[in-house]
Amino acid sequence: MGGIYAIATMDTKGEEIGYVAACIREAGAAVTVVDVGTQSDAQGSPDVSRETVAMCHKDGANAAIGHADRGEAVTAMGEALRAYLSREYAEGHVAGVIGIGGSGGTALITPAMRALPIGVPKVMVSTVASGNTAPYVGGCDIAMVYSVVDVAGINRVSRQVLGNAAHAVAGMVGHTVAKAADKPTLGMTMFGVTTPCVTMVRETLERDGYDCLVFHATGTGGQAMEKLVESGMIDGVLDITTTEVADEVVGGVFPAGADRMDRILAREIPYVISLGALDMVNFGAKETVPAQFAGRNLHVHNAQVTLMRTTADENRLFAEWIANKLNRSTRPIRILIPERGVSLIDAEGQPFCDPDADRALFETLEARIEQTADRQIERLANNINDPEFAAALVAGFQEIRG
Repeated sequence: MGGIYAIATMDTKGEEIGYVAACIREAGAAVTVVDVGTQSDAQGSPDVSRETVAMCHKDGANAAIGHADRGEAVTAMGEALRAYLSREYAEGHVAGVIGIGGSGGTALITPAMRALPIGVPKVMVSTVASGNTAPYVGGCDIAMVYSVVDVAGINRVSRQVLGNAAHAVAGMVGHTVAKAADKPTLGMTMFGVTTPCVTMVRETLERDGYDCLVFHATGTGGQAMEKLVESGMIDGVLDITTTEVADEVVGGVFPAGADRMDRILAREIPYVISLGALDMVNFGAKETVPAQFAGRNLHVHNAQVTLMRTTADENRLFAEWIANKLNRSTRPIRILIPERGVSLIDAEGQPFCDPDADRALFETLEARIEQTADRQIERLANNINDPEFAAALVAGFQEIRG
């Protein structure tokens, strides 16, 4: 089943990755030590040299080794490692991966981990694991372990932390998870303000024999869903809550990136989309809302999340962004518009109810989408959380599922 690949910049972390490898072997697992140092020779004897990894860079080994600019060298070695590890996995050699490092090593190693499919054990021991890990983890299943002390020698703290991480990845590899029943799998996006709708859709489709995966539309949620789509682990998507587009366009804290929707469209799987929570842009605590938005309609969702009502002009931008994506579709898709509000707090009498702003979103989307027999818009006189709208989403999916 392959072995565990233990990866570090061995010009500075040779002793530490050697200790990790020894712990893995003592736990009964096979291990391959990989050097990704960029500045000088390895401390210790790797199983895979930095030259071997660097040769996988599209521009050759010199792009990564001995580069005068350390930042550029780390970036290049990261690209080489991604290509190397992906090849090794495709050939059946990789059962799991563990990396150790500071900020540079973490930035180098984690992109290669993210390139591996969901479910392959991945552990990263890092000095930056107690901060914002989103740039390193993305939408992948990397287990981040805070090193507590710097990864600089084996001492009473690092011995325990590195040993625990080594035993963790050995346990993941040695104890595989039983496969679930083979059901077609669907991805769905949800927010608290679209939960009633998504719950009704999920329960209906589960009764029809689908395995439904619900993703919280917080940026990483959309990324994780599309990672699974790309990996072939999702067979259809009901993208009910597209609020990540608002954060991408306006600058909120939950963007999923400029490539949101691209992998879904590229896979040509059944795709139903709606406009859930596009009435809001997400920020942190109220005092963190940027000054230029101070006069806007703000709603404190909780102590850590503040919602800002979107304007008609912003909604037109969202519609154009979505239309530019969906107009590239080559397989049947359905776009459903809830005319009486896109969230619980966009319903009549609620704090974000703004029919004029919603109308701008709906009319711009309808004008910009190039409708064909396979790419159709349906408008319904419902709030997104009405049972009738949930039923229409299910019907739309059933119509195009093939």
